[in-house]
Amino acid sequence: MVERRNFLLGKGERLTEPVVPSGRKVDRAPPYTFAEARTRLRPMFEHAITEMNRVPESARPGGQVVGGLTLNPEYIAKSYYPEQVLKSYALRAVGSKAALITPDQRSKGREPVEKPTTKLFVAGALSSFRRLLADLEASSVADSVRNDLPALEQFSALDPESKIKGTIDRRKDVALEVVLHASEFRQDSYIITAFEDYLAELGLEVDLDRRIHAGGLCFLRMMAPGEIVPRVAEFSFLRAVREMPRLRDFTPLRGMKGLGATTLPDAPAIDPNMRVAIFDGGVPATSPLSQWVTPFDPPGIGVAVSEAIDHGYAVTGAALFGPLFDGEAPRPFANIQHVRVWDKNSGSDPFELHDVLERIKNTLDSSPKFDFINLSLGPSLPIEDDDVHAWTAVLDEYLADGACVATIAVGNDGEADSAARLDRIQVPADTVNGLSIGACDTNEQSWKRAAYSSVGPGRSPGIVKPDLVSFGGCKSSPFLVLGGTSGLSKIPQCGTSFAAPQTLRVGTGVKASLGSSLEALAIRTLLIHTAEPSEEPQHEVGWGRVRDAIDDIVICPDGAVRVVYQGELTASKYLRAEIPLPDEALRGMIKITATCCFATEVDSAHTGSYTRSGLEIFFRPDATHIESGATHAKTDTFFSQSRLYQSEDLLRTDAHKWETCLHGSVRKRATSFNRPAFDIHYLARDEGHVDHQTARMKYALVITVEAPRHADLYDLVVRKYRNVLEPMLPVQVPIQI
Repeated sequence: MVERRNFLLGKGERLTEPVVPSGRKVDRAPPYTFAEARTRLRPMFEHAITEMNRVPESARPGGQVVGGLTLNPEYIAKSYYPEQVLKSYALRAVGSKAALITPDQRSKGREPVEKPTTKLFVAGALSSFRRLLADLEASSVADSVRNDLPALEQFSALDPESKIKGTIDRRKDVALEVVLHASEFRQDSYIITAFEDYLAELGLEVDLDRRIHAGGLCFLRMMAPGEIVPRVAEFSFLRAVREMPRLRDFTPLRGMKGLGATTLPDAPAIDPNMRVAIFDGGVPATSPLSQWVTPFDPPGIGVAVSEAIDHGYAVTGAALFGPLFDGEAPRPFANIQHVRVWDKNSGSDPFELHDVLERIKNTLDSSPKFDFINLSLGPSLPIEDDDVHAWTAVLDEYLADGACVATIAVGNDGEADSAARLDRIQVPADTVNGLSIGACDTNEQSWKRAAYSSVGPGRSPGIVKPDLVSFGGCKSSPFLVLGGTSGLSKIPQCGTSFAAPQTLRVGTGVKASLGSSLEALAIRTLLIHTAEPSEEPQHEVGWGRVRDAIDDIVICPDGAVRVVYQGELTASKYLRAEIPLPDEALRGMIKITATCCFATEVDSAHTGSYTRSGLEIFFRPDATHIESGATHAKTDTFFSQSRLYQSEDLLRTDAHKWETCLHGSVRKRATSFNRPAFDIHYLARDEGHVDHQTARMKYALVITVEAPRHADLYDLVVRKYRNVLEPMLPVQVPIQI
C-alpha cells in the first residue's frame, strides 16, 4: 500500500482580493511652533555655515557642501519628509543614516526621551544654506516651508573625523577604501572629477578605472599616508573612508585526517535546467565532479591557489551532496557553474577585495539570471549600522527582482570580541534580499549555534540576521566534505562556508521536486517558514535551523495544512488574503503560522531607509467582529516585533514595516476564528520619502494552519477550496537529504 502524502497547497493568491482601507485620522501636533523652530535653528545654521566656509574650495565640487540635518523623532515616517525645505532652497538629500537623539521638546508637552531618528546628508551650494539662514533671520520663510521647520531637530556641518571608519594607522602608507556620494550617472561625474583634482593637490592619486557604483554611492581605492587621511576626509561629498578590508582567510581544521572515501552516484542531476552558481576559490579542471560542475574563470583572473581550490571544491561538494555519510552520496538536484573569483593575489593584494567583487558583478551582469547563487567568501569586515558596503549593495541590487535565491555565509568570527562587536555577521551577509546563513553545531535533534558562527543583529532593516542556520560542523562533529588527492576523500571540516551551500542544496531540492510552480521568492519564504525553531537567542540563530528533509517542507503532516500564496502588490493598495479554514466547526486550539517575504529595490546611500519597499500586515481573526463606526473587522497582534526589537537604538519607530521578512504565529481557541484574513498594505519610498511611481512588487506568503484534534484538516480544506487551491504535486520523486 502506497503511503498517502499531503503536498502543500498552491494558488493561495486565488484567495486574495483588493480592499479599500478605512481612513485613519492622524492627530499630529508639532513639537515646536514656527517661532520656537526659528529661534532654535538660527544659531545652528550660523555655526554650521561658519564651519562649512572653512572647507577648502577645492573640496567643494561645483561650490557645493554637505551638511547633516537630523529630524525630530516624531517626523521620521515617510509622510513627514521635509520636502518643501529642500525644494525651496535648491537642496537635496544625498544620503541618510539612523541616529539616536534626545530632542529638546516633544509634542503635547511630553517629557523628552532618547529616541531613534534619521540624519539626512543634505547637499547644496553654500549660498543656498545662507539664503535659508537669511530667511530665518528675517522671518520671511514661505508658508509651505514653515510647516516643515518643526521637523528639523538639528543641523550641523560634518566633522571630517566622523567619516573615518575604524582605526587607521597614521604612521605609514595604507590602502584605503573611499566612499563618495556620487552615482554612476553623468550628472554626478563632476563630484568624482573634483575628488581626483582635490587629491592631486594633496599629492595623491585615486584609481578611477576600477571604481564600483552602487545606487548613489561610488566606492574607490587608493593608497595614502595615514597621517593625511583627515585631509582626504575634508572633501565635502566623502561619505566614509576606511582601511581597505581584506578577504576572509580560509580557516580549515588542522591536523584532522580523512575518514575514508565516498562513492559518488552515476546519475545526472535531477533538474539539469536549474541555473546554480557558486563564487569561490575554484575547482580542478578535471575532477570526479565534472559530470555536474562546470568551472568558469572570469577574464583577467590570475593564477589559481591550491588552498583556495580545496575550499571551492569542498563548498561545491556540499552544494551537490550535503555532508557526507557512510554509503553512496545522494544524487545531486542541480548542476553547478563554479565561478573562480580567487587568485594568487587575493590573499596579499590590499586592493583584491574590489577585484573579486568586480568578477562577481560582471558574471552576474553578463549571464542569464541564476536561480540560485552561493557565496562562502567575502570581506573580513563586520557590518556597520551607519554604512552599506559595496558587496552588500551590489548583491541586493541583483536580487531585487526576487528571481534568485542567494545563500551567503555569515562568517566565522563568532568568538571574536563581543564588546567591540567584532563577532557580528560579516559583509555581505547583511543583504536584505538574500539568505544569510550561520552554522549550528550538529544535525542531531539537540543543537545550538556553532561557537565560531558570527552573530547578529543585522542593520535595520534586516534586524534578524542570520536568517537561518544549518549544520556547519564543529570539532566534535565535523562536516565531512570532499577533498584529498583523489577528490573522493571525506575530509572533516567546519564553518559557515559549508552551512551556506548545504542550505542552497535544500532550496534546489525543493525546486527540483516542485518545478516551476514555485518561484524563487516562495522557496526563500518556505525555507524560513518551515525552519526548526529554537530557544537560542534570535541574534544567534535567526528564524531557526533549516530542515534537512525535503518532505518536512513540501508535505503537510496530519492535522495541518500549508498554503503558498505568490503574487504582486501595488503601492499604496491593500490586498486581503483569506486564511483557509474548513466549513466544519473546529474544536480545541488552532495555531496559525505565517511568513511573508518580498524583494525590494534599495537605496544604498540611505542606510536609515535602505529598503524602498515595505509592508504593513493587519491580522483580522474574526470577520464578524466589527466595532461601531469601523469599516473592517478588528485587528489582533500577529507579526509581533517584541522579540526582534530588544532595544530602540536598533530601529526607527516604523522600521518593522521595512523588514523584507515577517514571520509570526498565534494560537487561539477554534471559536476565536471566523473567516480570518490578513490585510497587506504595500508601502513605497524613494530616498527616504514617499514614492508614488514605484512599480508593482512581488511577494510570497506561506500560511500553516494546525488543528491537532482534526487529523483530516487537510482533506477538509481541500474539499472546501476545490478548484481554487491546488496540491503542488512533485514533478520529480522527492529525494531525501
